[in-house]
Amino acid sequence: MTSPRPYGLLAELTHRCPLSCPYCSNPLELTAREEELPAEVWVRVLAQAAQLGVVQVGFSGGEPLLYRDLPRLIATARSEGMYSNLITSGLGLDAARVRELRSEGLDAVQISLQADEATLGDEVAGASAHERKLEAARTVVAAGFPLGLNVVLHRRNIDRLDAIIALAESLGAMRLELANTQFYGWAFRNRTALLPTLEQVRHAEQTASRHAARLAGRMQVIYVLPDYYEQRPKPCLHGWASRSLTVNPRGDVLPCQAANAIPDLAFDNVRTHSLGWIWRESDAFNRFRGFEWMPEPCQSCPERERDFGGCRCQAALLTGDAANTDPVCEFSPDRAVVDAILAEPAADAWTYRG
Repeated sequence: MTSPRPYGLLAELTHRCPLSCPYCSNPLELTAREEELPAEVWVRVLAQAAQLGVVQVGFSGGEPLLYRDLPRLIATARSEGMYSNLITSGLGLDAARVRELRSEGLDAVQISLQADEATLGDEVAGASAHERKLEAARTVVAAGFPLGLNVVLHRRNIDRLDAIIALAESLGAMRLELANTQFYGWAFRNRTALLPTLEQVRHAEQTASRHAARLAGRMQVIYVLPDYYEQRPKPCLHGWASRSLTVNPRGDVLPCQAANAIPDLAFDNVRTHSLGWIWRESDAFNRFRGFEWMPEPCQSCPERERDFGGCRCQAALLTGDAANTDPVCEFSPDRAVVDAILAEPAADAWTYRG
């Protein structure tokens, strides 16, 4: 099979983070600081990514600002001709840091918010963070960066969309992503405390649509439905290992950032293999690439070239086998697993990420 070209690289520099969000999709076992890739290896990875055809790199974590050599990596991405985006909590992003990163060639900044106001925002983050995030957002805009905001939606904040969107508008954001929690990692553990009701989800969808129309041309508003309430699976990353790849803090290369959820899939590491070899030749990238791997009813489904079989990580978490039909699909023999989750009573509290 001829492998497609990757366009995006998610560079997870560290799992260290000043927040403890209960919806974090990082694995339960986080990479320790001493196991993180050194800058010299990241420089080589970025060069190899550019050779593969990658045009955009997102520097994320954890909190990428905690990675000492972040400025060097941003400069490397610029020298390789790649657009770079900093995906950050905003904590530690003061005016001096913004000037430094801009001088190295950073192109854009995305800041996460947990709510529209400090009490709930700080509760969800597990830290006194909300006001510092707002100050960071204002600093980013003042420096002339395009500002993106991301708000993970869940049972506790989804009814506050009008206020959340108003806040994003007041901050001068160019893009607002309202993404319902994706249930991997810590979010999967906390799903009964995070999952909103169907009524909440539909009302939020209507609210987001109304504001998206109002703000067209000024701020892009993107609303992402939670998978469990869908009847057909999403085209996860436009198909397994087809457009993007993730390198985690220890150097493992994943077709998507949640792929650690698949226990029987081994991931090759950039310390021992080139990024190009891993993209083209590794088992992890070829296991679910294309259509030959698909079981029925996916194999004969006319929608398979639109949804690409859905999410392999979700299939692994909910059915125990990543090769099964995504259980979100109404035609999946495992759809009852999702329906049972939707029927679970809501929990009153969540467990914070350690």
